[in-house]
Amino acid sequence: MKREVPLIITAVVGIMYIFQYFVPHEPVSRFSDWFSDWFGIIQAFAIWLGALNLMKLSLLKVARRKKDWMYSLVTIIGFAAIFIVGIFFSRGANFQEPGTRFMFIYDNVYDPLSSTMFALLGFFVASASYRAFRARNKEATMLLLAAFFVMLGRVPVGDMITKEWLQLPHWLWLSNWADWVMNIPNTAGQRAIMIGIALGIMSTSLRIILGIERTFVSGD
Repeated sequence: MKREVPLIITAVVGIMYIFQYFVPHEPVSRFSDWFSDWFGIIQAFAIWLGALNLMKLSLLKVARRKKDWMYSLVTIIGFAAIFIVGIFFSRGANFQEPGTRFMFIYDNVYDPLSSTMFALLGFFVASASYRAFRARNKEATMLLLAAFFVMLGRVPVGDMITKEWLQLPHWLWLSNWADWVMNIPNTAGQRAIMIGIALGIMSTSLRIILGIERTFVSGD
């Protein structure tokens, strides 16, 4: 029964969510609203479960002095500080209001750290772009040329070259070519990828609803 009950609940909820798009009336819509509320409650408990699990793993790593245990110690201290300040030392009904101590920590600690992380990711993106854009074959060459014209067309020097130096017509300006590449070929590729993702989600969802995929109940 430990496997059958979760499979039955998953099938019922999944079928009801499918029906709500085709039968937006009672009682299907009411069940859909109930399920949405239950999902919110489960998500709230899942956040706490994930936070407690993170603290447990971090504490074990610090206690056993495993590799890079200092980072786990920083995680524990940061989590405890944010939790204590946000719950007990932030004035006002909403601790996310401007001026609260919680928002002070968020604006002056978390926000700069996020900016630093994105800045570091920029170097990884540049390294990956260098490896991906090397003209090894015809497809890679086309990708390299498209990326070159798009990047050049997104900065003022691109229009300066085509508009002022070469004095080309308006439709030959690099900014217009960059917009065309982003709006036509790039959009077509994105839509093809999204269609593939949607088909993959549909097939996976049907496997879960029908009980074929049982990894979420520790099945084979």
